[in-house]
Amino acid sequence: MRSDIVKLGVLRASQRALLHSVGCDDREIAQPLIGVVNSFTEIMPGHIHLRTIAEAVKAGVHSAGGTPFEFNTIAVCDGFGQGNIGMKYSLPSRELIADSVEVMVEAHQLDALVFIPNCDKIVPGMLMAAARLNIPAIFVSGGPMMSGRLPGDPSTRLNAGYLHVVSGEVIRGKRSEAELKQMEEVACPGYGSCSGMWTANTMNCLTEAIGMGLPGNGTIPAVDARRIRLAKQAGRQIMNLLVQNICPLDIITPESIRNAFTVLMAFAGSTNVVLHLLSIAHEAGVPFNHSDINEIRTNTPLLCKFHPATDYDLVDFDQAGGTMALMNELKGVLNLDVKTVTGKTLGDNIAVAKVRDRNVIRPLSDPYSKTGGITILFGNLAPDGAVVKNAAVAPEMMVHHGPARVFDSEEDAIKALTDKTIKPGEIVVVRYEGPRGGPGFPELLTCTDLIIGLGLDREVALITDGRFSGATSGAAIGHVSPEAASRGPIAAVCDGDIIRIDIPNCRLDLELSEAEISKRLSQLPEFEFKFKKGYLRRYAERVTSASTGAIFYTSPHKVS
Repeated sequence: MRSDIVKLGVLRASQRALLHSVGCDDREIAQPLIGVVNSFTEIMPGHIHLRTIAEAVKAGVHSAGGTPFEFNTIAVCDGFGQGNIGMKYSLPSRELIADSVEVMVEAHQLDALVFIPNCDKIVPGMLMAAARLNIPAIFVSGGPMMSGRLPGDPSTRLNAGYLHVVSGEVIRGKRSEAELKQMEEVACPGYGSCSGMWTANTMNCLTEAIGMGLPGNGTIPAVDARRIRLAKQAGRQIMNLLVQNICPLDIITPESIRNAFTVLMAFAGSTNVVLHLLSIAHEAGVPFNHSDINEIRTNTPLLCKFHPATDYDLVDFDQAGGTMALMNELKGVLNLDVKTVTGKTLGDNIAVAKVRDRNVIRPLSDPYSKTGGITILFGNLAPDGAVVKNAAVAPEMMVHHGPARVFDSEEDAIKALTDKTIKPGEIVVVRYEGPRGGPGFPELLTCTDLIIGLGLDREVALITDGRFSGATSGAAIGHVSPEAASRGPIAAVCDGDIIRIDIPNCRLDLELSEAEISKRLSQLPEFEFKFKKGYLRRYAERVTSASTGAIFYTSPHKVS
């Protein structure tokens, strides 16, 4: 065992004494030492209950002959950061999570790991760490939140993301502040990750698709007793993985990454997951790029739509059969021979899964569309690609052209929207919000939801080198690469320039000649980094483009 290096032999008496001091007896010291990587925190509903999940995991480990040791990572709630400086820290936390897990595991030479994530950046950060460390590992999330309900109106499903839209409606005069207050008190009825197929739930479902989570990991509600039983099962199963020496790189392969992107396309999950799967692939040594993603989209039907595209939420998905049932429907375009943490192949796992609600999971014969729900756009405005959730775009906005309204920050764009100065037909361009420029690659959910709340979502598009929440809908095109801070073409756009969006043909173009774009870029001043010290400074010195997953360079590059 890996842990033998810290506990066997005469020279390890002091280490054994330390283990005795935390309550371990000789038997527990002799057993495999299992890390339980918890992301518990009291400030976010997706994680406040994870102590209970951890206790169930540890019970499972104990019952199967292991000695569990719990330690924590940080966890950022994206909801708190929407529209303010906090959002600049969300994506950068992913790298800190991966690094902190590496430090703890290598410093203590643990034998295997059970990861307990739930919300947005925690799942990919932990998956990156699992691939990097490559010791037996398994994931069990905290599960999704239930949707909120208005008293007397049980048909309306509420969530935190929907309140951004309602805020826009209040500004527009369509709703009152009293209505908003009533909704905010019931929108999030308890603990769990936000109830839609946003980044957290998308990633937790994809742990099943990629093979690192047990069946049901992505969809069993946080309040359901099945969640506790799943956690116990994960604790027991890690011991089987250890005995069989099944490690993450036996599971996270080119084929399983492709499976994950296929499922992403089939249920139109969060656009953020494009970043995260690319970063996980990088840690696993799997080459993957934007062109590969579009090829998967072409061959994958869109079988599910969730909030905000429909009223369906994760509870509906779970009751319809969940990720396993969806993958059974998709088995013709999946690699079924890949290994999973069950010890069985993906084909074995999905063989017993059945679709129980054809309204939620459509059959192959009746898809929402013949191609998947996320598209990578290319063109002279995004030479390295941009990302859009086409499943949430109104039909009349799939092909659109119009004059640009350019803003060099999210704050300026929000002010223009709240002041109602954006005109129908315009294309809002928000730049210098990329990985380097933000810095931290913030989400612009407040902007997109204001567009919806102001009733402009069928007339106004938004293009940015920033990114979007999984809750975003409308013609919202993000991840434009290269970003403005790296002198990408988006930095050359001026008010009034005509932009052409053609989602069916995967195009995003600025109606300017290459010579004019180059001339404008050459006249720009040197980009000045917004933060002079602290983590965001260091982050900007190392982070790469959105098109590569916003991973780190191996050595710093100079930032002014």
